[in-house]
Amino acid sequence: MRFIEDLLPAMAGFRMAEQIRAATGALIGLCLCSLLVILNGQLSGPSLMLVAPLGATAVLVFAVPNSPLAQPWSAVVGNVISTLVAFAALSFVPAPWTAGVAVGGAVLAMMAVRALHPPGGAVALLSVLDPDPVLSAGAWFALMPVGVTTALLVCAAVVYNRLTGRVYPFRHVDARKSQETDPRLGLTSEELGALLVRFNQTTNLGVADLGRLLAAAEEEAAQHRFDGTTCADIMTRDLITARPDTTLPELAKQFRQNDIKSIPVTDEDEALVGLVLQADLMAPLIASGSAIGWRRKRTQFRAADLMRPVVDPVPDDLPVGNLLNRFAVPGTEVVTVTTNGKLAGILTRSDIIRLLLKGADERHAA
Repeated sequence: MRFIEDLLPAMAGFRMAEQIRAATGALIGLCLCSLLVILNGQLSGPSLMLVAPLGATAVLVFAVPNSPLAQPWSAVVGNVISTLVAFAALSFVPAPWTAGVAVGGAVLAMMAVRALHPPGGAVALLSVLDPDPVLSAGAWFALMPVGVTTALLVCAAVVYNRLTGRVYPFRHVDARKSQETDPRLGLTSEELGALLVRFNQTTNLGVADLGRLLAAAEEEAAQHRFDGTTCADIMTRDLITARPDTTLPELAKQFRQNDIKSIPVTDEDEALVGLVLQADLMAPLIASGSAIGWRRKRTQFRAADLMRPVVDPVPDDLPVGNLLNRFAVPGTEVVTVTTNGKLAGILTRSDIIRLLLKGADERHAA
């Protein structure tokens, strides 16, 4: 039974809208190529015809435009170089070995120039099976018609895919940023590329798209961590807050009496404007240079002078799992939680640790 199951479709189902989008794109692209051939004939231009493998190219550039196999370089260069290899095979390799040498040589050449394109193998085989047009045109057959019609099909795909919401050509990673770590994943572009090589997936997926998929998977997994517990479920709600004009002695008193590590600063509309940590109270002492100077000037300092900007407050309905990577970054002690833009609570590492120590049944009951 397992063998039978392995023979069933491996692809996930396509949405109807995507089916119609891809089919319509292939129709438009090949019609444009046909129109080019007709116009060329009427103008008595150089020999131009449609080659059957263009249909396979159309499938790739319109149905799977994110595949590395479908990118402009792969499509145009792959088809052209395969035709050149087939012409060389026709010229120097006797039958019955011509077809095998042409297709095998085309695969080798395409991989060598990083232009692997499956229809290129079909171009090579077609050239061998129907050699008359190739031999009569010579090496120029690779450009006219193969190169010209493939380039037109690719241009149509660029315009059509972008108009219909698909990115084509696909996203390339900026070489200058290849060493930068993606904050969503903690991996650099080079590390993502190494994963593609490690699992032999470089022909199926680009580095940028792999990063997007992994980040989306991480976000989806976060939705399921802690049984869907949200920030609102564990955040501290009864907050001790300050106004921008609250003095330093008043802030120190609040820290001392309430055994807290941070004080949110809000304006008259309860909108969050900053955050004061215990360590921030040391700034006036350092600036004054002595304890005496600090005692004399401490009343001059206000919360507005000491507070630090709030970094990326989160909504109260955000799953807590989304914040694990954020709390793992050194220096992240407190995350503020808002409801409709207003301060609703705060989350600390202690809150996350308590949640981690709780059992799944307790979280579900909560």
